[in-house]
Amino acid sequence: MFKNIFALIGLVAVIAVGILYLNVKNSLSEFDPGATKTYTELVQNILKYKDAASATVWRYPVEEGLTTEDVEKSLKMIANELNIANVGELPLSKDISARSGKEYRFVKIFLFCNSLTAAKMLDYNDAFSAYLPCRISLVEDKEGKLWLYSLNMDLMIHGGKTLPPELKEEAEGVKSIILEVMERAAEGDF
Repeated sequence: MFKNIFALIGLVAVIAVGILYLNVKNSLSEFDPGATKTYTELVQNILKYKDAASATVWRYPVEEGLTTEDVEKSLKMIANELNIANVGELPLSKDISARSGKEYRFVKIFLFCNSLTAAKMLDYNDAFSAYLPCRISLVEDKEGKLWLYSLNMDLMIHGGKTLPPELKEEAEGVKSIILEVMERAAEGDF
């Protein structure tokens, strides 16, 4: 009798696993082809950095000898050259210093946007507004070294169902521009 009960439990478990597998497979088939790579890298970065914020950004160390003014000038000139608008700047360290009464290390956030691509992203999904505009932060770390940070856009581009081809191409284009701006500015390119 126990043998039959265990056999029945085993059969139910196999059927449940099969149904679960088919449901997951059907759901995943709707995801962008780059989703597996994107989520694999996300998990690897979470394990590496031990926090989600560090795992979801791109970072570039700024070359030694470059000043904040050099990098700011580079960011603006390169963005202009690549036709992405500088739509705002947040001098965070100045605000922190003003409110705390103490000098704070340099932190400034630059907002870049291709408004026509942004409109298409919003027409596709209003939740993309949280990713807009693209931000590049110039941060002096606690040791005095300058870094550039930006949100890794791969989750937005590849993390769910495949974007419509034209929108995906435009999003990939903005991603390429942001990475080029960061890389070149970190080297002091004007």
